[in-house]
Amino acid sequence: MSFSFSLLSGGNRVSLIKELFGESPFSSLVKHARKVHECVELICPLMDAIIDEDYERIHQLQDRVSQLEYEADQVKNAIREHLPRRYFMPVEREDLDNFLHHIDSVADGVEDFAVVLFIRKTRIHPDLCEEFKEFAGQVLKLSSMLTAAAEDLENLVETSFGGAEAKSVLEKIASLGEEEWRCDRFQRRISIHIYDLEDELDPITIAFYEKMLRTLGEVANAAENTGEFLRTMIVK
Repeated sequence: MSFSFSLLSGGNRVSLIKELFGESPFSSLVKHARKVHECVELICPLMDAIIDEDYERIHQLQDRVSQLEYEADQVKNAIREHLPRRYFMPVEREDLDNFLHHIDSVADGVEDFAVVLFIRKTRIHPDLCEEFKEFAGQVLKLSSMLTAAAEDLENLVETSFGGAEAKSVLEKIASLGEEEWRCDRFQRRISIHIYDLEDELDPITIAFYEKMLRTLGEVANAAENTGEFLRTMIVK
C-alpha cells in the first residue's frame, strides 16, 4: 500500500488524501473571519452617518450589514455541514464549532449596532462626536487584529498548532486583550462625558447614547472572547 502510494504524482497524492480524509475546513474558517470583518468595517461609516444626520445612509448601511451577516452565516453553516469526520486535525471538531460561534457573535453585534442607529433619528451632541468616532475606530482596530490572528489558522495547521507560528499568534492575541482594555476605557470615558452633558440632553437621548456604547462594547468583547478561545485551541 505505502509503495503504491509513493508512486503517485504530487497532485494525485493530494487528491487521494482528500478522498480518504476529507477537505480541511481551515481555509473556510479564514473566509468566514474575513466576512465577519467586512461587517465590522461598516461601523465607522455608520458612526459618520449618524454624526452627519444622514439617516438614509444609515438605512443603506444597515441593509449592507444585514447582507454581510447573512453571507457570513452561509459560510458558517457550510463549514458545519461539511466538517469532515475523518480529516486528521490538530484540534477537536467541537472546538472549531465553538470558534465559529464566538466569531459569529462579532457580526451579530455589528448588526445590532446598525439596527440601533436605524430605529431612531438621533442627533449626536457636537461635544461627543469625536469621542464616538474614536471609539468606533478602536473597535475596528480590535477586529483587524482578530482577523490577522484568524488568518494564521491555515499556517497553524501546518505546524500542528505549535512552534514559532503558534507563538506568533499567541502574541497577537495578547495584544488583542490590551486593545479591548482600551475599548473599555473609551466606553467609560464617553459615558462620563454623556452625564456631564445631561442638562443639555433629554433622558431618551441619554439612554440611546448608552445603547450605542453598549452594542459597540459587545462587538469589542466578542472579538476579545474569540481571541481567547483561539488561545485555548492553541495551548490545549
